[in-house]
Amino acid sequence: MTGATSLLGGARAQWREWSADVARPGDGWVLGAVGLVLRVALAAWASQRVPPAADGKFYHVVAERIARGHGYTWLWPDGAVTYAAHYPVGYPALVGALYVPFGAHPVVAMLLNATLGALGVVAVHRICGLVAGRAGAALAALLVALHPTLVGYTPALMTEGVVGALLGIVAWLSLVTRQASGRWRWGGWLGMALLLGVTTLVRPQSLLFAPIFGWVASRGATVSGRVVTDAGWRRSLLGAILTTAVVVATCTPWTVRNCARMGRCSFVSANAGWNLLIGAGPGATGQWVSVEKAGLPPECRTVFDEAEKDLCFGRAAIGQVRKEPGRWLGLIPAKLRATFDASGTPGYYFAEANPGVLSQATRDTLAAVETVWQRGIVALALLAVTLASGARKRGRTVVGALSAVGLVVPQVWVSYLGIVVGAALLGRGLGRHAPALFAAAVVTVTALTHVLFFGAGRYSMVCYPLLAALAGTVLARPRQGA
Repeated sequence: MTGATSLLGGARAQWREWSADVARPGDGWVLGAVGLVLRVALAAWASQRVPPAADGKFYHVVAERIARGHGYTWLWPDGAVTYAAHYPVGYPALVGALYVPFGAHPVVAMLLNATLGALGVVAVHRICGLVAGRAGAALAALLVALHPTLVGYTPALMTEGVVGALLGIVAWLSLVTRQASGRWRWGGWLGMALLLGVTTLVRPQSLLFAPIFGWVASRGATVSGRVVTDAGWRRSLLGAILTTAVVVATCTPWTVRNCARMGRCSFVSANAGWNLLIGAGPGATGQWVSVEKAGLPPECRTVFDEAEKDLCFGRAAIGQVRKEPGRWLGLIPAKLRATFDASGTPGYYFAEANPGVLSQATRDTLAAVETVWQRGIVALALLAVTLASGARKRGRTVVGALSAVGLVVPQVWVSYLGIVVGAALLGRGLGRHAPALFAAAVVTVTALTHVLFFGAGRYSMVCYPLLAALAGTVLARPRQGA
């Protein structure tokens, strides 16, 4: 018994020493490799079983046309070819660029998804490691590397998992830039801003992150590679403005193309009007429905031009909101539930792509695992923001306790918003807790976007990596320099 007690005591001491150690980049790369192996293995399995489905059909066809030199155009059954911009161009352009050397095979897009997902694991490890110790950073990376939704969605030719990974990488680059000096600082900042520009071409609302990442990258003054002082609000504000300008400039050539080819200047895509109508029409439910079910406006029935139809739908949606503002506001909880409470996204995609590839029982089991995994991350993130050193500890404790109720009832969106409120209560201390800042930002942008339009479970996937970075900080006290 004495020997066992001694052994247990030694193990505890080793754990305390290991967990308190600083996060090591090698750990992140190892866990990133684990995530990559899982994702590549699933892509190999799915390559002959899971064809493009849902929006992925469109992305695959457009990527193939881009690879063949036809640009973002659509070939209609009657042989007519028209310019298009309904969906954002970024993802099919990236996939199309890979189709050129490797051929227009969906598995190529799946491997792109796998690679970006693995890099997202590394990014989450580094973000968390600036606040937590070695154990916390490893936990955060492991939560993303093994995340059943993020791994399971790898075969989907869709953008949500890709954007989640890209936002994690951009957030990491903003912190790298903050700690750099001289030419490295300028180079890092430009690379961060350009990558966020690419992310915006994949998902337009990513533009809203530009001021945040720009502010983070600009706020620190460095000595020997460590942040020691704030740079002052003027420099931080300038960084936010310049970053936003670079992101907009990255998207401007595509906007000019839309002005010339679509007859109307759409920033990235021409589907805002459609989405507004789906979320505000007389038949809106808070989730996706067809425009016919949402309420196809009579004045738009004979409008066939893509850009003009989108504009017509947008005008009708705004008119409907003005007519019944109370009904539109009443749909907000349903939109948030649809966005943050739903699980089983990979299973839904597999079922649409190939109904026989997974049984209903398997899909249900996968959805249950996803629910437990993601709610566990949210619970850890709530606890982390409650325990973080900083102002208003009592207020954060109350918010955390009340928000935790959402984890055990079908209102988990309350817990997501509780993370935002808890982070805000840190006040100026939020600027020294990058994982909390990034997690609060991604949840806020996601919630506002889908309150404006409509909700779906896959839309919350963009939050998962940065929420995991915050969740990992629960294992260690914040350190100076975060």
